[in-house]
Amino acid sequence: MDGRDEDVRLMLALRDGDGSAFDALFERWAGRLLGFLERMVRDAAVAEELVQETFLRVHRSRERYRPEARFSTWLYTIAANLARNELRRPFHRSPHQSTDVEEGDGRAVPLLASGGPPPDEVAHARRVGDALEAAMDELPERQRAALWMSAVEGFSYAEVARALETTETSVKALVHRARSALAARMERGGTGAAGGGR
Repeated sequence: MDGRDEDVRLMLALRDGDGSAFDALFERWAGRLLGFLERMVRDAAVAEELVQETFLRVHRSRERYRPEARFSTWLYTIAANLARNELRRPFHRSPHQSTDVEEGDGRAVPLLASGGPPPDEVAHARRVGDALEAAMDELPERQRAALWMSAVEGFSYAEVARALETTETSVKALVHRARSALAARMERGGTGAAGGGR
């Protein structure tokens, strides 16, 4: 059984009253969804709240669920709408940026010397990564969402279109503009990391 079938099976089990199916869906999707929402709202604490709200809405909608689209598309549609609403709030602002490195669990740890690549390569990679992060943060929210869903999550343009409630043509344009803007920004920054594309 592939992952999509398993998501549908779990959602139908949840619809029929199996509480453990909800836990399994949360386990399967919360981490990836958190990454998407952190990219969208640029605030880890708010992103965590939005993950919780997304799954709360999934739970509330369980009796109306119909497996007409991929579960992931439906899930990301809910999350993207919540992120857009959050970004429209008048008090939303960019978070403080730490100079430490964050691990996958969100803890900041100081940088330590290691036997890895030479320091100049590490420094260059960090500069490129920081420049790419900054360039992503400057993209309009719909471009950022479309690029993240297609390039990172691997959604098809049709699935991104459903999640963002637009057309495939619009998604292609959003992704193209996002990639072009990132490439131009990286070129202007002189990082030597421009290029790539689908």
